[in-house]
Amino acid sequence: MAGSTACRKGADFNIPTIAARQGMKKIKYYYNTNTLRYEKLETPLRVKLLRVFGFVAAAFVTAALISYAAFQFIGSPKEKILQRQNENLRDRYDDLQEDLKSIQQQMQELEKRDNNVYRAIFEANPIPDSARAKEQAIQKEIATVERMKDNELVASIQTTLDNLASRIGTQQKSYNEIDKLVANKEQLLSHTPAIQPVSNKDLNRVASGFGYRIDPVYKTMKMHAGLDFAAPQGTPIYATADGTVSTAGNTGNGYGNHVIINHGYGYETLYGHMVRVKAKNGQVVKRGEVIGWVGSTGKSTGPHCHYEVHKYGNKIDPIYFFYNDLTPEQFDLLLKKAAASNQSFD
Repeated sequence: MAGSTACRKGADFNIPTIAARQGMKKIKYYYNTNTLRYEKLETPLRVKLLRVFGFVAAAFVTAALISYAAFQFIGSPKEKILQRQNENLRDRYDDLQEDLKSIQQQMQELEKRDNNVYRAIFEANPIPDSARAKEQAIQKEIATVERMKDNELVASIQTTLDNLASRIGTQQKSYNEIDKLVANKEQLLSHTPAIQPVSNKDLNRVASGFGYRIDPVYKTMKMHAGLDFAAPQGTPIYATADGTVSTAGNTGNGYGNHVIINHGYGYETLYGHMVRVKAKNGQVVKRGEVIGWVGSTGKSTGPHCHYEVHKYGNKIDPIYFFYNDLTPEQFDLLLKKAAASNQSFD
């Protein structure tokens, strides 16, 4: 019996459990060598808890590994948001770069035009006040930028570019106006009296100047509003600037046969006492063109050309409008001759 019992005890380790199905639930049995019966296998609560804990731990570890791998290759939601923001900033930065490139090209064009206008035409070299405070402005800008966030920095740059573009537009308009003035400068010069009305190479034909002179008829001091050029009758009289003839003939005002030319820009010239008038009313004449010939018609005591220059209706001294004809030395000599107090011819 002892041997039989030992044999049964040994069989407890070798006899497998038997699984049976009761309905849908799987039930496991094992052979109890003590009772020599198959008994129902029941798992202790401690073992069940250990199994649940192991499963949960394995699930957490697996989830952590999957999340780590996903974040490494896919990125977290926060990283995706930052990535989108970075892409937006990069796109805006590229746009700003294009704007800066365009503005730099415009500034180069303005600098070129500025040099041509101020140096070549007006012979000036203005220095902006901003150049004197350049270092302080740079330091202030660096300090401001260091305190800014990315979005604020981009917004600040955009605002600066907008202001700069506005300033460029204003400056461009100003330079366009200057360009028009420069383009009209040649026309202005051609319409400004600049030569003597008669040939006077030896400067001996100025008989009476501008100012109070002795009237040849009344022998009293009277305002003489022009220059008298004594010359033989028939000497050609020339237009001293480009313009349009507004009067040609004798209107009974004491100038005899005379011509008045409207040059525009406020200038007007008068040529009096002609023996014969060549120009016609409304005729467009050029500087140096013959408009008549010296005579002694009207209130005149001898052949001469009475010449006046008017500026916006005011009679001014013609002596200052011969700069195309005379050297500085000749002008000084002519100025002295015209200043002599003598009797006028009309």
